[in-house]
Amino acid sequence: MIASSLPPSVQKWQQVSFASTLYLCPILNCLLVGVPDENEAELRLGLQEALVNAAKHGNKLDPHKTIVVHFSISPSQCWWIIADQGSGFIPPDFCHIPPSPPLIPSEGCECGRGLYILHKIFDQVYWHSNGTELRLFKSLPSVDSPYLTWPN
Repeated sequence: MIASSLPPSVQKWQQVSFASTLYLCPILNCLLVGVPDENEAELRLGLQEALVNAAKHGNKLDPHKTIVVHFSISPSQCWWIIADQGSGFIPPDFCHIPPSPPLIPSEGCECGRGLYILHKIFDQVYWHSNGTELRLFKSLPSVDSPYLTWPN
């Protein structure tokens, strides 16, 4: 079951909560409403990694545990705060700086491909509240930005 405070509106915080699952397509669709088409595929991949981590590693796929996502989408920025009911996660020291490929985590290190993807896609990746809450931020280029216009 998915509980939501949708439909989203510009610059307001919305919330979606759902039981731990790996069937994330409808949830990702909700979380990406309002994201420009040119950013959607990349952000979908990043959010999928974050939600899989919350369901699989955080909640151990326990259907009695929920994942709650607070999010805000505006024309210039996107925020997602993903909270699970797991025991928490403390990223290893080497996760504070995004690693360069090839990613070879040290033995016993939980920092792998998913965390690498998060650091590559989002401008800010921050774990809060003993590792059960992940905050993701992405700045979106303005439509009026000179970087998006053709040179003369």
